[in-house]
Amino acid sequence: MTSFTARLTGVDTMKEIFPGFAVSVLVAITAQFLSEHYGAPAMLLALLLGLALNFLSEEGARTAPGVAVTARTVLRLGVALLGARISVNMLAELGGPAIALVISGVVLTIGFALLASRFVGRSWRFALLTGGSVAICGASAAMAIAAVLPKHEKSERDLVFTVLCVTVLSTVAMVVYPMLSEIFEFNARDSGVFLGGTIHDVAQVVGAGFSVGEETGETATLVKLIRVSMLAPVVLGFSVAIRQMGASDLSSGKKPPLLPGFVIGFLALAAVNSFGLIPQILAEGAGALSRWALLVAIAAVGIKTSLGRMVEVGAGAIGLMVAETIFLGAFIVIGLHLMG
Repeated sequence: MTSFTARLTGVDTMKEIFPGFAVSVLVAITAQFLSEHYGAPAMLLALLLGLALNFLSEEGARTAPGVAVTARTVLRLGVALLGARISVNMLAELGGPAIALVISGVVLTIGFALLASRFVGRSWRFALLTGGSVAICGASAAMAIAAVLPKHEKSERDLVFTVLCVTVLSTVAMVVYPMLSEIFEFNARDSGVFLGGTIHDVAQVVGAGFSVGEETGETATLVKLIRVSMLAPVVLGFSVAIRQMGASDLSSGKKPPLLPGFVIGFLALAAVNSFGLIPQILAEGAGALSRWALLVAIAAVGIKTSLGRMVEVGAGAIGLMVAETIFLGAFIVIGLHLMG
């Protein structure tokens, strides 16, 4: 009797969740279609379309429960699957000095964000969110970091703003940075390190890199994936620091988990891939599934967020993210020149 009741409860839960999940998937598919036909980033389109459908997450709407679950659960799946693209072999291909430059850029950009946020009146939570997204992998990093930060009434607004801003900045960088690499007279390899080490989102890195040349594109993609591999240790570091600070979840009184399940999944897949146990076709499939999961999740996050509240963020927050982007770019350029 108990198991039968549990099954009924599970069916009822699925019925409650499905409408919101279906809407999020539909928004993601629409965004992908528009992206393929008009060239705009799919992640940006999914977010904007979601914002236009905010009424679907209002209290009492049939889609509200499913949208909330999708924004939380599908996001974690997408981040975990990113691990299938990471392997230790990537590090050997790039070389020690370049790896040190890329990792230093990630760490110092986050440190810069914490320092600069004080001058624009933003909290350390906002600094970690924006700094991590700029330093690592754009929207994907923002969503992963948001999952371990203590929640407050402006959490979702800050996440949507960060994803929106970092995607726009990444798109601008995709157009401008290849021209800068010519101005700085970088060779093909150094251009790849510059583009992969500075542009925020993976798709824009690939676009910028291969617009310069095949060697530049391959190097840029490799460097970008090394930045992506920093996601798990950075999220873990944030989680440990938050627990040591005694910062609790303001909405539930709970602390974020020390090592979230999606980070464990990311690390496990990266370890398995490093031993060569994931066939290329499966790794590519996991990468595609990860991208779709993140696209569906950001559509749901957009639906949950009021566009009116986005306006409250202010110019200071935009200035902070622009400053973080400039800092990272300048650091990589200086590092490449010093490396000769």
